[in-house]
Amino acid sequence: MSTGTALAIIAAAYLVGSIPWSYLIVRLRQGMDIRAVGSGNVGATNVLRTAGKGAGIVALLLDAGKGVAVVLVTRALDAPAYVVCVSAVAVVLGHVFPVFLRFRGGKGVATAAGALGALAPVVLALSLLGFVVIVLWKRYVSLGSILAAALFPVFAWIGSRLGWVRHEGAWVVLSSAAIAAVVLARHASNLRRLLKGTERRLGEPRSIRQ
Repeated sequence: MSTGTALAIIAAAYLVGSIPWSYLIVRLRQGMDIRAVGSGNVGATNVLRTAGKGAGIVALLLDAGKGVAVVLVTRALDAPAYVVCVSAVAVVLGHVFPVFLRFRGGKGVATAAGALGALAPVVLALSLLGFVVIVLWKRYVSLGSILAAALFPVFAWIGSRLGWVRHEGAWVVLSSAAIAAVVLARHASNLRRLLKGTERRLGEPRSIRQ
């Protein structure tokens, strides 16, 4: 594959990631700009709090679907391992810094889960288990997201040794580490609130802002 073709695929992955599903759902359903309500985050959790459970689930599936689609299509094009994995990073960056919303996007968790799940399903399952345990126990979506992001490259490295990661190998470990870094950086404010004890728990009244 030529360098030009590889760059075009990666750029297309970024544009797919930039599709602001959460923004569009809240705009169409509530007539509001999601960036001005709730936590202000352009993501499924804020859609759930702002527009209801059904809308939140749709946003979650569509955001995750961006990540899945990019990895599956890139593989279908028989792209080299590095193009597949860099495209996975690009789709997450597109969600976090979408060109269509002046680079103000979400925190990348759902899109990261979709992309990484398509790259290494077993590794995603283990990371999601950590997410679910934390959310059920502490009722902090942000804490579960931080833990899952941190665990994925660790599990990916282990999986590359045990055969759970069968396709892109070391590239999966590198790309998952890059994606984890992006997700963790986007949760810096949540981490500060968690340390202060002011982070909003799942299910708290919508009048309480993050």
